[in-house]
Amino acid sequence: MKRYVILALAMAGSTAIAHSDVQDPNVQKRMAGMKEMAAQMKTLGAMSKGQSAFDASAANAALAVISTQAVRIPALFEIKADDPQSEALPRIWTDHDTFTNRARRLNEAAETLTGTVQKKSELGRAIKQLGRACRSCHETFKE
Repeated sequence: MKRYVILALAMAGSTAIAHSDVQDPNVQKRMAGMKEMAAQMKTLGAMSKGQSAFDASAANAALAVISTQAVRIPALFEIKADDPQSEALPRIWTDHDTFTNRARRLNEAAETLTGTVQKKSELGRAIKQLGRACRSCHETFKE
């Protein structure tokens, strides 16, 4: 589970740096959506690691936001926009079906988990499932 928490924190930090000089508005929207999901993962990770108090409502709200953002991913990548700060690989557009399916799986995982986290001990399972879904896309479609 530590690996997933570290991954979420690293994603949040690297995303903030990448946003600083983005010019293309389509890329800005994509990055903002990804940044929002990373922020929610950071919230879950902080609760899991004891860096913030566990709050079942906040944890489930974070899962709901991740689900909502995951639904939006395919539409954010319909336009093949590029920017030097973008970490999106061209494969997103040459294998858009796989990309879309992986976004759908992330949504399904987050949607299924939303409302189920009632104890701190349940966060690990949630983070692990979301981490797998995020990683499956990042390994193929992100620099």
